[in-house]
Amino acid sequence: MYKFIINKILALYSKQVPATGIGLFRLFYGLVALQEIFFLLYFNHLIFDPIPYIDVEFPMIPFFLCLWGIIASFIIIGYRYQFAVISNYVFWIIFVNFTPMQRDFDGGFDSFMTGAGFFLLFMPGDRAFSIDNLRHKLSTPFTHYNTYSKPTVSGLVYYLPVLICLGFLYFDSAVHKLFAEHWRNGLGSWLPSTQPYYVSAIDMSFLLNNELLQKTIGYAILVFQFTFLFFFSNRRLRSVYLFVGLGIHLGITLSLNIYPFGMGMLIFYLLLVPFSWWRAIGKQLTAKQPSLTVFFDQQCPLCNRTALILNHFDIFNCIDFKSAQDHAAHYPAMTAIPSETLLLDLYALDNENRIYSGVNTYIQILKKMRYLYPIGLLLSLPGIHTLAITKYRVIADSRARITCTTDCLISPKLQDNNWYHRIFESFASQKPKAFSRKLAKILIALILLQLNSTIHYALIYRLNLEVKNNPVSAPVAEASNALIMISLTFFGITPHALYLHDHFAGYDHILAITYTDQNGIERWLPFVNEEGRLLAPNWGRVHSMWANIAVTPTINKTRLQKFIMKVTAFWGQKTGLNLDKTVFHIKMKKINAPTYWVHDQLHQNFSAPWTTIGTVKWTNHLISFDLPDNINSL
Repeated sequence: MYKFIINKILALYSKQVPATGIGLFRLFYGLVALQEIFFLLYFNHLIFDPIPYIDVEFPMIPFFLCLWGIIASFIIIGYRYQFAVISNYVFWIIFVNFTPMQRDFDGGFDSFMTGAGFFLLFMPGDRAFSIDNLRHKLSTPFTHYNTYSKPTVSGLVYYLPVLICLGFLYFDSAVHKLFAEHWRNGLGSWLPSTQPYYVSAIDMSFLLNNELLQKTIGYAILVFQFTFLFFFSNRRLRSVYLFVGLGIHLGITLSLNIYPFGMGMLIFYLLLVPFSWWRAIGKQLTAKQPSLTVFFDQQCPLCNRTALILNHFDIFNCIDFKSAQDHAAHYPAMTAIPSETLLLDLYALDNENRIYSGVNTYIQILKKMRYLYPIGLLLSLPGIHTLAITKYRVIADSRARITCTTDCLISPKLQDNNWYHRIFESFASQKPKAFSRKLAKILIALILLQLNSTIHYALIYRLNLEVKNNPVSAPVAEASNALIMISLTFFGITPHALYLHDHFAGYDHILAITYTDQNGIERWLPFVNEEGRLLAPNWGRVHSMWANIAVTPTINKTRLQKFIMKVTAFWGQKTGLNLDKTVFHIKMKKINAPTYWVHDQLHQNFSAPWTTIGTVKWTNHLISFDLPDNINSL
């Protein structure tokens, strides 16, 4: 087994593949992280304040969230990549482990965002679609852009994150699912989609009411998750797992209100796209021939940098940049322009032999790039166009020209010094066998951490094999829990027992909150609506707080009161209510969470009647509850 892993590592390491998927993975990871930071900023007081807006314990939280947002933006654009991914990894660990996010507001996807963040530390995410790549080119501005070949990376950086962050997760989750009756009945995806707290605003009942379809989906998910770990790397099956996985997680994103979980999982499938597809997509999207030829002064540093920058953002290869000194004479339409005049401006020639200069050249460049067409159109508007010409002339007339010698072609000032380069390209290239042995040991350690989690919680715990007072098993269980804490904190390896029977068994009642306004009219707090759905933006980790912690099959009154306090204080402030003059009503309705298929179960749960079971009042920042002692018996 050890030798097999070493040989597999050596084979994947030597395989050079396009960096496109890695660049897109970095970009979309940053987008998912940034949207979650915006979410945390919006719900800052609900999540981090002991009493929202009243008892503010962490006043600096918004500041650090903004810093984190800047770091996530750096990741998106690929700027100072190594610094950005290290900072992001630290932010995830700190916020998840040292704030109420973990205890009361588990986002459901924090673990694999942490795991993905860990792998990004060692991935060449700056090799494609990044500002760092542009900075590298600008360090030698007199090197023609055509000398920069398309970046490639080791195949290892595609396979390892998928293996651990998806393969381990799926297998662990599948083992847990075998102990859930509704999953064994093929209704694993159907049951959560019939519960008002869990569904999105999209009505999927036309799919839920097809029993055969739902059972097919349920059993297909089980087969998919059990086999993914072993067959995803197979060249013939890779596209199958790609499309099935995309379908599963796109369905989660659209049908359930845990959209961050769905989006976070979807980004991993960028690493599963076959490498030949990236090449084929590139050929299909790029222009067969340039639609605009731009002539620049090769002995002007500003002109060279401008050409490099514009070429970097010309992702569809629609523009061809040529030296005015060497190539303009080869185009008959350009010979009418004196050479002295040609060097004063940036000139362009389109396929219909129309000549552009100055600002008009930039307008054509932006339009020909396709995705920047709106900016080019904006630049051509009266007023803006005149202002741009004035500014352009000031810069163009003051630029300096030099005669380039061999000193212009020195090695780049920006060294490729990220961790991927140090480990995978420097160390591994010099000592490939030593590298493969070390990486194999690390991989085995991660496998053991996952096995510890799966065996402990998916087998021993669910088979009731734990003996707490046994002098042998008790210390082993404690050590296992300590390992799980370490693996969860730093690698995102944790039990994935999501939406199983121990979650839905007895989940036969849900709660909502209304209030009486100053006109005596009862209104619904913008939290849970008349159907029982959690309204946007109360999704993701806020949904988890209410639907998984506050309201459970066995409601803990103390815990429920804590979250009623948080929700009424937060949304009372957000909606402009005077808390001291507002009476909140706690409503309950009965629902069903069957382990067998029921026609139109979603709408049956939607239409169930509400009853008022208690009231809540605020007086001088103090809250009082009038709730039944045993809510579970109602």
